[in-house]
Amino acid sequence: MRAPKLFVSYSWSSTDREAWVVQLSTELHESGVDVVLDKWDLKEGHDSHAFMEKMVTDPEIKKVILVCDQAYVEKANRRSGGVGTEAQIISGEIYQKQDQEKFVAVVVERDDEGKPCVPAYYKSRIFVDLSDPSAYSENFERLLRWIFDRPLYVKPELGDPPSFLTDDVNAVVLTTSSRFKRALEAIRANKDHAIPATVEYFDMLAEQFERLRIRSDSDPFDEAVVRSIEGFLPYRDQAINIFLGLALYLDSSEARRAIHRFFERLIPYMSRPEQVTSWREWDSDNFKFIVHELFLYAIATLVRYERFESADYLMSTEYYIAGRSDYGRDAMVSFEIFRQHMKSLEYRNERLEAKRLSLRADLLQNRAKGIAVEFRHLMQADFILFMRDNLHRPGTQWHWWPETLLYASRQAGAFEVFARSRSARYFDKAKVLLGIDSKEALQPLLGTFATGVIVIPRWQFESFGPTHLLGYQELATKP
Repeated sequence: MRAPKLFVSYSWSSTDREAWVVQLSTELHESGVDVVLDKWDLKEGHDSHAFMEKMVTDPEIKKVILVCDQAYVEKANRRSGGVGTEAQIISGEIYQKQDQEKFVAVVVERDDEGKPCVPAYYKSRIFVDLSDPSAYSENFERLLRWIFDRPLYVKPELGDPPSFLTDDVNAVVLTTSSRFKRALEAIRANKDHAIPATVEYFDMLAEQFERLRIRSDSDPFDEAVVRSIEGFLPYRDQAINIFLGLALYLDSSEARRAIHRFFERLIPYMSRPEQVTSWREWDSDNFKFIVHELFLYAIATLVRYERFESADYLMSTEYYIAGRSDYGRDAMVSFEIFRQHMKSLEYRNERLEAKRLSLRADLLQNRAKGIAVEFRHLMQADFILFMRDNLHRPGTQWHWWPETLLYASRQAGAFEVFARSRSARYFDKAKVLLGIDSKEALQPLLGTFATGVIVIPRWQFESFGPTHLLGYQELATKP
């Protein structure tokens, strides 16, 4: 980065003020600013007025600071002396040019009423206040950020309008906002009605899932699936915020049961409705993605905030499906039900010639933004679900497919919860996530992975190592 060139305009009001200006200029210079100061750059025989005019108008001078005390303001307002000459030039520059970022007043003194000393032509403009020694460091950093054009707060890039606004006029809107706000406020305030309000919100959201159902004649169907998934994003974020609220403020047996019952109500959406006779495998693919994503976030949130018993509850307690279903009558199923194959995304990959290893993993990663749960937490949850399923349902035909672990090669070491489990005390708390009593209980499964008896998921040349992601050798090796 090229050092920005800056000119200091000030008044020779006293030897103390001159010394202060030299000290400020020195600090700026030591911070990488090429400071032009009369004390350093104006030599005998130079024309002082020409020097001042050149320093203000020189295109190489990108920034000019006006060190403002009462003496500076009086001279600038009266247009007297060198300050007055500079004021004539600077005021014209400020008023005539659209670029307002070259000049800034540095206030070093306030008047008897406590108002900042700034020239009349600078009134109402933003200044940097170095008059208070107790806030000097903070405001000096602010000055440096202005000089280097590196503000503390940067306006984010303009995003795309939410898909539920830009899609066709028939785009689905779920009326869950009022119940969401009521539930979240009650959770955060630990109100007596927090759990009932949460259940009401979950019930409303589950009930309104029916509005997301895609017409079977949508063409291309995969496009309708993706639109539905994107349109659900604001409602997904509502649900995640409820998970976060429960994990942070109200982790309890009632809370984990409310989450469990919520997911129980979502299962039927992923299969053929009872009243429908003509059915294709991909007709519920939008539901399959949405429910899978929500479950991943529920586990990820509970694990992140170390609510291990609640996460264990969601993984160890089976889910009830009432009446006739593709899983039998009055069936009880494991959490593996929440990850189901999506044929529509395979078709989309081929139709668009996208040549992606997993469009589903891509979607999960791209949507992990703007929320407190990061994608690494999602991968960690996916890995826990994969390990838990293989540990406790040996010999079954289908196991949890850890979609996000396509990106596990970016994980330098063990996932956070297992890295922390180097501590034996921490491991004793976290081991419930895998449903084991000791580190040694992992050895048989890791052995079947190593010998190929159980094949680790692979996406062409991408895969992952369970032993590595567990940090197995280091588990429970510290106090």
